[in-house]
Amino acid sequence: MGIQIAPSMLSCDFAHLADEARRIANADWLHVDVMDNHFVPNLTLGVPVVEALAKAVDTPLDLHLMIEDPDRWAPAYVEAGAGSVTFHVEAATAPVRLARELRAQGARAGLALRPATPVEPYEDLLPELDMLLVMTVEPGFGGQKFLDLCLPKIRRARELIDRHGLDLWLQVDGGVSLDTVERCAEAGADMFVAGSAVFSADDPADMVDRLRATAAAAQA
Repeated sequence: MGIQIAPSMLSCDFAHLADEARRIANADWLHVDVMDNHFVPNLTLGVPVVEALAKAVDTPLDLHLMIEDPDRWAPAYVEAGAGSVTFHVEAATAPVRLARELRAQGARAGLALRPATPVEPYEDLLPELDMLLVMTVEPGFGGQKFLDLCLPKIRRARELIDRHGLDLWLQVDGGVSLDTVERCAEAGADMFVAGSAVFSADDPADMVDRLRATAAAAQA
């Protein structure tokens, strides 16, 4: 698969979502955070905005649902045009059933873990997934500082994925920058969500390329 970069639209200008997405046409995915002000203390956007963005851009959408009751709401985001939908294990009632439903609809199914949630209890779920997301900040707000304490969990996740021989993407989200992407790649991550680092750069597209190259060098 190689290294993939998914800039977080949470850090862009919400008044010009499509234009902001076109500034990073070299990105592998557009990471879209959906927050409901219940699971996390922030409110962002929902199905209508995702549907509009999916129609306006060519880059596939990577949805990160930081919401309660994803079992009920997640399938609607596939219908809206998402190519990948990630839900939090802390919020899902039946994660295996939900992952299978998302896959049956044609999307990639991802499972997200908050920083304090260990990966080991969910080892048996991994074959049901296309991606595992290890949060490296507390979910809810962009611009937070990377939590180094999550690096051992990234390594353990990579060990479990490799042990089972799975074609499972390992994504990290939170505080990813040129200063931290190398450590994450060395720990075994291969898909990186970067928000502030990309959209605060003078040239966001160039930053996407630099993040990808830095991670690839570390992985090699």
